[in-house]
Amino acid sequence: MGPWVAVAVGGAIGSVARFWLAGAMTALTGPRFPWGTLLINVLGSFVIGLVAGITLTPARVGMHPDVRIFLMTGVCGGFTTFSAFSLQTLELMQTGDVVPAFAYTVGSVVFCVLATYCGWRLGRV
Repeated sequence: MGPWVAVAVGGAIGSVARFWLAGAMTALTGPRFPWGTLLINVLGSFVIGLVAGITLTPARVGMHPDVRIFLMTGVCGGFTTFSAFSLQTLELMQTGDVVPAFAYTVGSVVFCVLATYCGWRLGRV
């Protein structure tokens, strides 16, 4: 039952954090471009890379499997928003904002993979 609780609690924390950060970014930048979702996905990618890098082997950091699942599946899973990213890309395209939709798609993939790598590398230090 431990992993189920870890995922559920982590998911709740990640979801609330996503809700708060998306709202804060929209208040700061306006609703025209989904900066909040982009930032959320980059941060979540960094965190999952960091945790993976730190816990690469049990000899590096002795992290209990439930804590790893809490962080990676729960918090990061609840925090990141690929389904929201997909919908926002579609909405940009439907309103004729093809260039911003393309920039958002490329930026999300490039920055999230880069953030995951940076987190992973930092975790290996």
